[in-house]
Amino acid sequence: MSTIATWPSQAESWLDERGKPAWIIAMVLGFIFFWPVGLALLAYMIWSKRMFNGNCRHRHERRMQRHMHRHGMRPSGNSAFDAYRAETLRRLEDEQEQFETFLARLREAKDKAEFDEFIEERAKSAKEDDEKLDA
Repeated sequence: MSTIATWPSQAESWLDERGKPAWIIAMVLGFIFFWPVGLALLAYMIWSKRMFNGNCRHRHERRMQRHMHRHGMRPSGNSAFDAYRAETLRRLEDEQEQFETFLARLREAKDKAEFDEFIEERAKSAKEDDEKLDA
């Protein structure tokens, strides 16, 4: 197969590895430089459901498997070690999810505190304005 025939599939794989933002950037650049290219990319993204699928976890898992395969995370042949490694990686992923959940709760608490402070300042300001009007 010639390199001319394979470059679209290579470009597609390269963009898939980088996710939806890469596809969107490619589409915008296509519109900027030559609008039919941007239109073609938009049509392809909609047709292939790249624009609307929420299956990021599945793509992330495939990307992680490719990454692990490339960087020596292949089965070692020692089943006890492979089981230990798989369990450790699963535990680390669980801890990461728990930490991300914790960070989300922390951000929500901070946002609530800032909002409550804003409401208190606004109420205080309104009360001071009322006192000035009464005087």
